[in-house]
Amino acid sequence: MTKRFQNKVVVITGGSDGIGLATARLFAIEGAHVYITGRRQELLAEAVKAIGHGAVGVQGDVANAADVARLYERIRHDHHKVDVVFANAGIYEVAALDAIDDTHFDSIFNVNVKGMVFTVQKALPLMPAGSTVVLNGSIAGSKGLPGQSLYNASKAAVRSFARSWTNDLKERGIRVNVVSPGGTETRLIRSYLDSQPDVEEALNKGVPLGRLAEPNEVARAVLFLASSESSFVAGHELFVDGGVAAV
Repeated sequence: MTKRFQNKVVVITGGSDGIGLATARLFAIEGAHVYITGRRQELLAEAVKAIGHGAVGVQGDVANAADVARLYERIRHDHHKVDVVFANAGIYEVAALDAIDDTHFDSIFNVNVKGMVFTVQKALPLMPAGSTVVLNGSIAGSKGLPGQSLYNASKAAVRSFARSWTNDLKERGIRVNVVSPGGTETRLIRSYLDSQPDVEEALNKGVPLGRLAEPNEVARAVLFLASSESSFVAGHELFVDGGVAAV
């Protein structure tokens, strides 16, 4: 395997499980110094062991500005730079319009929107020209999926950030793009689908390629957007959804 990220410093928020963990593994295999965050220390420690290659876990919540600052202070001490930020941390909640309350609103927007802003903003003092930012969006940002308008809106904000930040950061030579998965077979989704076979069949039928994504399929798209192979790609949203959004 190539070593596209040899000695690059890579930050992945929400790296304890799912897409974040799969992406961290691939970056580490390709030579990166990987830092992951997660809210649960036990799960974070398990993820660091699974990633190997000297990966570092920094416990914290992206919705907490002090936790984000502590992450980058650790990286400043260790390496004095950040080459790639994969702002992956996010939460999913279903809340029908007539059931939305302050708790629903704050929980989704504090992580998916505010957390993403400060994950990127606080990395910037450490990011040299040629660095890249990849934001984890969702096809939900482009669809009117029922019963989850807050989540849909939070992911639409992610898409908007990539457009704005591409202009904000172009003079610094920092590229920003979005990877937007559809349904992805993470550990949590698999445990749910195993108990709901009818739901799984319906989901698969809604995907032109006939199945959910594997986490590694999304991870490979992240690495492409973070690498020099996508050197003239900026402000773009790459759907990794088996054709759902396009067809």
